[in-house]
Parts: sequence; structure tokens; C-alpha cells
Amino acid sequence: MFFVLLGIPGLAVASGAGGGNHLDLTSNWVGYASLIIFVVAYAFVMLEEYTHMRKSKPVLLAAGIIWGIIGWVYASHGFTHAAEIAVRHNILEYAELFLFLLVAMTYINAMEERQVFEALRVKLVNAGFSLRKIFWLTGVLAFFISPVADNLTTALLMCAVVMAIGKDNIKFISLACINIVVAANAGGAFSPFGDITTLMVWQKGIVSFGTFFNLFIPSVVNWAVPAVIMSFAVPKIQPVGGDVDATLKRGAFVVIGLFLATIATAVSFHNFLHLPPMMGMMTGLAYLKIYGFYLKKTHKTYKGDPDYDSEKAEERLGDTVAFDVFRNIARAEWDTLMFFYGVILCVGGLGFIGYLAMASQTMYVSWGATNANILVGFMSAIVDNIPVMFAVLSMQPDMSIGQWLLVTLTAGVGGSMLSIGSAAGVALMGQARGMYTFGGHMKWMPVIALGYFASIATHFFVNSRFF
Repeated sequence: MFFVLLGIPGLAVASGAGGGNHLDLTSNWVGYASLIIFVVAYAFVMLEEYTHMRKSKPVLLAAGIIWGIIGWVYASHGFTHAAEIAVRHNILEYAELFLFLLVAMTYINAMEERQVFEALRVKLVNAGFSLRKIFWLTGVLAFFISPVADNLTTALLMCAVVMAIGKDNIKFISLACINIVVAANAGGAFSPFGDITTLMVWQKGIVSFGTFFNLFIPSVVNWAVPAVIMSFAVPKIQPVGGDVDATLKRGAFVVIGLFLATIATAVSFHNFLHLPPMMGMMTGLAYLKIYGFYLKKTHKTYKGDPDYDSEKAEERLGDTVAFDVFRNIARAEWDTLMFFYGVILCVGGLGFIGYLAMASQTMYVSWGATNANILVGFMSAIVDNIPVMFAVLSMQPDMSIGQWLLVTLTAGVGGSMLSIGSAAGVALMGQARGMYTFGGHMKWMPVIALGYFASIATHFFVNSRFF
């Protein structure tokens, strides 16, 4: 977007003109400085793997500086509340996203603490499947788990499976990780809460809850096309099954049921009561808190344990620590949540300056909605789908539901083209270090791009009624 904006005629002419209580700063030093600050901050985000500096830090600083400059300029012109009103609007949008994600992350952590994911991993490792079956099975599971859980958790779980089975088979682990990343991103694209991009579009009220599921077939195509081609390169080896075991902790299935009930509550609040989905999610957090209180009150260890407490009920696995919902809240991805704050405020600042309106005019009027939305997918592979989608939502281009579904699809699956294009890819490069690499993923980029364009064509074919 930075380079697109630099190519727009008129940016080189300094302007301080203001109309009403809004200043045009797009051709002013304030606009240029804000763009440079954001680009530098995001460069640090993209280099997180090498600098080991958490991605939230540079964007938090950038957001503060950008809005600080904007506030100073507006105050110096006598518009003391214009910037304040704008930033409060951005904070409200962030607060809704933050609370929704915090509850979702808490439930995921609770299921992890109850051994749900570990039990699934152990069953797959002990199943004795061939490498090719594991390739397909982990891809299918990643595709169908990510719409409920986030793509990062799903990818890490499936990667643990392929590493436990593949051991030192670098070729298999690399191919399986690529397949998992593509599947997890594609699976999240057709669910309103499967990816941050779909969540933002749903919370904005642009696309209704049920309409997202029309992207199911395009999402399947996006994953299946590269998966079929890559599967021929998977070694035909029968690995030896493992001998590890894992048992679900008490209440594991109840926690899963409460998570599904929480999602149903969020959907009901939004669809029938016309309240923000995060209200339903926060209500669902109360379900977990109350059940956690029951688990804590009825917790004890085995009678053979010296710390046995006869006043508490039996806890499996000999766990001496009762269920604590606040531990699960504390283990949320706080760096990610802070990163979203920085990104939303940065992009909101650039939009307040006027750059998003200019970008919208260039992309969605001059180029056309279809070309612009296809470009969004490529941008999300290089940068990240969060700021790209937030920018599109801030632009508010006049598009049909079909085009909004298209940009939801492209922003969600476009990040699969590069290993750094999604949180799942970045995480797996760390988990399978030396086996799943940027270069290894890049070799299969043409195949992944083929799936990308095939999914777009499928969307136009099966969802033509929405255009």
C-alpha cells in the first residue's frame, strides 16, 4: 500500500488545507512521516524470526507516535477533539475484537490444559498410518479444526504430530508443514470466527453469519489443489507407531461443550438480539468460570498421594493443581492481542490522515473491485492479513456481498503463498526449525498460487448469485 500511495499523483505537493474540523495531511510532512514510521515498524514485525523481538513492540510504539503527531497538529490548529473522537472509534473497534479473541483463547487454553489436544496427538501418533496417510489426515484435521480453533493452535498441534511421526525425515516434515499451513488458513476462511479477517467482517455486520459458509467449496479447492500435487512427493514409508499415552482430564468434554455453547451464544446475540458478538463470548466466559469453580471445589488427588484431601473429589492423572480459569486467561497470546492494538491504531491513523481514502480510490475505482481484492491476497502474503483487511474495512468500498466474500477469501488464504504470510507459517518455522523453512515453502509457491486462483474462479462460479 505504501508504494501504491507513492505512485498517486499529487502527493508531492505540500498541503495544509483543512475543511471543517478535518485537515488534509496526505501531502504534508505529517502524512509522509506517519507512512515511514508504519513501514519501519512493520519491517521489524516481518523480521521477528531473526531479531527475536516480539511483533507487538514496534507497532505499539508506531501507533503512539503516529497519533501523537496527529493530535499535536490538530491541537495546534484549534481542533482539540477531532483526533480524540477518531482514536476513540478505533479503540472501540479494537475492544470488541480483543474481548472476543480473549475468550476464544481462554477456551483453547482450557482445552489444552484438560489434555484435549494432547490426547488427539497421541492417538494419531499411535495409529500406525503411512506418511502419505498422515499427510492427508493432518491436512484434513487442520482444515476442519481451524474454523473452530485459531489457525495458529491448529497448525502447532498438527506439526507436533508430523514431527513425532516423521522424526528426521526432512522432506516429509517440510511437505506436511506446507500442507498444514495451507489447510489451516483455508479452513479459517469460510468460518465467521475461523480467522481474524472473517471475524472483523462479521463483527462489522457486512456479511451475515450463515453467508460465510458459501466460501466452503472455494476454501476446499484452495487447499486441495496444492495438496493433491504435493502428495505425490511424499515418501512412501510406513513409520513405527509410538508408545506414549495421554488421558483426558476430568471435565474435558464439558469444556468442549461449553466452548460450542459459547459460540452459539455469540451467534445468537449477533443475529437475534443485534448485539456485538463479543457480548455473547463474554457471557460464555461466565460458563467456563462457573464450571471451573465446580472443578476447583470438587478437586482432590488419589488416596495413595500424601497430599490426599478427603473433602475433595477425585482428579485424574494425579494432578495436584485444581482447574484455574485465570491461569488460562493469563496464558492467552498477549503479544498477538497487543499487536492487533498497534496495527488497528496505526492503520486507523493513516486512514484519519486520508491515505486509505486515496488507496480506495486507486484500488477499487481505478482498478476495479475484483482486481483490488485479488491484490489484497498477495499483499497479505507479504505483510499480514490483519492490517490489510482492517484497511479495506476502513475504506468501506461500495461492493456486492460477492466481492466482500472474495476479499474475505483472498485475505484469509493469500498468506499461504509465503511462510511469513500467516501466523501459522511463522510459528511452524520456529517449531520445525531447519526442516520447514522459507525457501522450502517458496519452492511450492507456484502450486499454492494455482490453488489460490482456482479458489477465486470457484467462488465466481458457485457464488455468482452474490455478485
